[in-house]
Amino acid sequence: MKIGAIFPTTEIGNDPAAIRDWAQAAESLGYEFILTFDHVLGAEHADRDPAFIGPYTEKDPFHEPFTLFGFLAGVTERIELATGVIILPQRQTALVAKQAAEIDVLSGGRLRLGVGTGWNHAEYTALGAPWSERGSVLDEQIPLLRRLWSGEVIEFEGEHHRIERAGILPAPAHPIEIWLGAIAPVAVRRAARLGDGIILATQPSSIQGLWEKTLEEVDRAGRSRADFGGEASVDFSLDRDRWGKEAELWRSLGGTHLSLRAMDTAAEAMGLKHVGYKGPQDYIDALRVFKQEIG
Repeated sequence: MKIGAIFPTTEIGNDPAAIRDWAQAAESLGYEFILTFDHVLGAEHADRDPAFIGPYTEKDPFHEPFTLFGFLAGVTERIELATGVIILPQRQTALVAKQAAEIDVLSGGRLRLGVGTGWNHAEYTALGAPWSERGSVLDEQIPLLRRLWSGEVIEFEGEHHRIERAGILPAPAHPIEIWLGAIAPVAVRRAARLGDGIILATQPSSIQGLWEKTLEEVDRAGRSRADFGGEASVDFSLDRDRWGKEAELWRSLGGTHLSLRAMDTAAEAMGLKHVGYKGPQDYIDALRVFKQEIG
């Protein structure tokens, strides 16, 4: 099971040195991947129809994942770079394919692409993407990304995309894994059908049943459980004796990835406690303490 760290994107600040130091600390401490969240725009929550279900607002800053990973690829050497998740249906598919391929090339094959549909319909509107069609768009995007990464000239005509004798170079040296963030049953089925893994962004003890349902869907799709990854997370604010227990539970359930979340933003919305991080060094200290505790 791989242990990773969630990039504290809303709290780390804008100092490139602090961002570099955090990433290099994660790598030097033995973390195997960095996972970062995605929001292009924040939006006010009041008076929305449909109501927003996500925890982030117009007050929460987000570093753009592909640009961030271009920077992190240059200041790290081994650690995997994972998105958790890119809101794929609000982005142009060919451009995402190009950006992802470039990150993979420049990082030496370290990109894992997590994707999902998101919850912020105001973001879709601002980016000129159809909120009502997000599911069917994503269904079409995932196999299209894989075809675009082949390095070959392709022809494609679907419900939402048309590509006429065109392709992407440079291509990634190996297939980029596509994982899906999922909670709702339809998203779980999509992950089992189309993904290389699923991102279940909370404690293993909270999503054990959902993970078991996911594996049942993997079976139903005629795929191998051994080839399908599962990622959960542990929040630093939990009592320390929970950290190791959650890690052992996830390992026993066949989970393949476990990430540390050390960030106060949206803690209340997720039923978590505030830690009170006061600056970049506190996030690095959290990396060290957690790794020492769980080994």
